[in-house]
Amino acid sequence: MAQIPKSSGESVNPDEGPAPSAPTTVLRIRSLLPSLAPAEQRVAQRVIDDPERAAASSITQLAKDCATSEATVIRFCRTIDFSGYRELRLALATEAGQARGARSNIPELSSDINPDDTLVTVVQKIAYTDARAVEETGAAMDVEVLRAVIDALANARRIDIYGVGASAFVGADLQQKLHRIGLTSFAWSDAHVMLTSASLLEDTDVAIGISHSGTTIDTVQALSEAGRHGAKTVAITNFPRSAIGFADHVLTTAARETTFRSGATASRLAQLTVVDCLFVGLAQIRYADSRSALETTYEAVRGLRLHEDRKRRRSESPPGNTDGGNESSTDSSTGSDD
Repeated sequence: MAQIPKSSGESVNPDEGPAPSAPTTVLRIRSLLPSLAPAEQRVAQRVIDDPERAAASSITQLAKDCATSEATVIRFCRTIDFSGYRELRLALATEAGQARGARSNIPELSSDINPDDTLVTVVQKIAYTDARAVEETGAAMDVEVLRAVIDALANARRIDIYGVGASAFVGADLQQKLHRIGLTSFAWSDAHVMLTSASLLEDTDVAIGISHSGTTIDTVQALSEAGRHGAKTVAITNFPRSAIGFADHVLTTAARETTFRSGATASRLAQLTVVDCLFVGLAQIRYADSRSALETTYEAVRGLRLHEDRKRRRSESPPGNTDGGNESSTDSSTGSDD
């Protein structure tokens, strides 16, 4: 049975690079935001919007700013797994100081696109937001959960992947990656097909549901059906306490929504980061088989790529020269990585 190696936790190999940073308090609060009560959501949003100010505020001031009571603030702290407000303030202040040090020479950009932003500013904001989505998803990744999912996938008879909308594209990407290293996998985006496929799964199978909000009915129902028939269930979502949180394993993304980039768009890079971690982890523990499968599939589509000599001849041909222009249509660039 293939298993990904576990770290001892007692020493760090410098050749392996630094361990990923722990998820910040703000990341955790953002992921839990939809599951909070309305009054607690006001407190959470204030902390997310300005964590340094929240860290500097007394509990009385924070409650007043959020039009709520001190008891609600304390309840909010306990909901996000802090013993009380003092512990939350300390965490926020510590992380704010670390963030200032790490980004002392990097300007903090707003994620929102404003009507008067120049195109240069739009590009900068999008690049910044996308980079942060990848970084924060990596920071929020629970490596033990990731390891458990990789072990399950490596030993699965069959893997079903469910997702609709933008998540369907991510599911298709994961299915294609798994298929290329020899794992039997299917990606479904139609509600009826999802359910019928899920109903045929067994305890030797794995089902993966991808949903940014965690509340997409089609995906939640399909994953639930798969679990009812004994399959191990995995959720990839931005909100672990959402409806899809019942899964055996939950992998959390950390995508920020912006003015023109709602969940359907902002989540894609974060989800693809999780997909890449799963794929590379699987390929690593099945190294020989994966390498062989990748080489075999590359050779299978090699004839569908333009060779360098053909590209060179075409680029050197004078205008209007049709020599070499009638090559087989199989020279189109449609390899499996395209």
